[in-house]
Amino acid sequence: MPRINALIFIATLFLSSPAAAQDQQRPFSQCMAVAQSLPRATYANLTPDEVAARVQPAAAGSGDVEIMFAGHSTYVITTPAGVTIATDFNGWAGRVSVPDVVTMNKAHSSHFTLAPDERIAHVLRGWNFDQSPAEHNLVVDDVYVRNVTTDIRNFGSMEPDGNSIFIFEVADLCIGHLGHLHHPLEDRHFAQIGRLDIVMVPVDGGLTLSHEAMTGLAKRLQSSILLPMHRRGAPLSAFITMMGDRFLVDYVNEDSFTISARSLPRQPTILVLKGI
Repeated sequence: MPRINALIFIATLFLSSPAAAQDQQRPFSQCMAVAQSLPRATYANLTPDEVAARVQPAAAGSGDVEIMFAGHSTYVITTPAGVTIATDFNGWAGRVSVPDVVTMNKAHSSHFTLAPDERIAHVLRGWNFDQSPAEHNLVVDDVYVRNVTTDIRNFGSMEPDGNSIFIFEVADLCIGHLGHLHHPLEDRHFAQIGRLDIVMVPVDGGLTLSHEAMTGLAKRLQSSILLPMHRRGAPLSAFITMMGDRFLVDYVNEDSFTISARSLPRQPTILVLKGI
């Protein structure tokens, strides 16, 4: 009972704080793992009934999500409602016409464009030009898009908040894109990211992170599906070997696949699409 009372006290402080009041204006994230940020906490729903009644998941529902590899670090996600999202969009890579939403990171010009097609309704940059942290909480039809900022290397030093990990919550799935990640994640990052059923991981072996660091991160995320991207430098086989026998490897002779929350593989799987 003392532990439960302590958790209720913490939750009450959280919900009554100014920061919590601001968070209540944001869409509710079904993928967030708030309890992970509390050491030795037991997962429990301690939200008062009146709060739970007015906070609804932004991306609840079922259906198939299509994910297509479009080149380099660009995947195109198509939601059950037909919303199209292109990750690390540069305006030219792969078979991407005019998505509804694009996300970008600025490490290299192959991950962004400063002149996106004006027909794109939502352009989400993973950085701010004034070097303040980018913050996105966007709901488009059946998908909720948010980000977690990380730092990037910049002429020998680290630039705070220069990269974003984007998370897409749709059809009861949590899909993450690590962007051009330049450093291992801390506990606070994992807490902000939450659960990821599917994660898109750079496997270049050094331009972002070494294979050793990236495989350690990927194993901790415990995602059902791992999608390689940003294949440069070291061979993909080296990354796959370091992931170990716990992960199945599925080479698909197509550049896209469909997935739902119910069809996630029982054993963690590295899915290698055509073109990777």
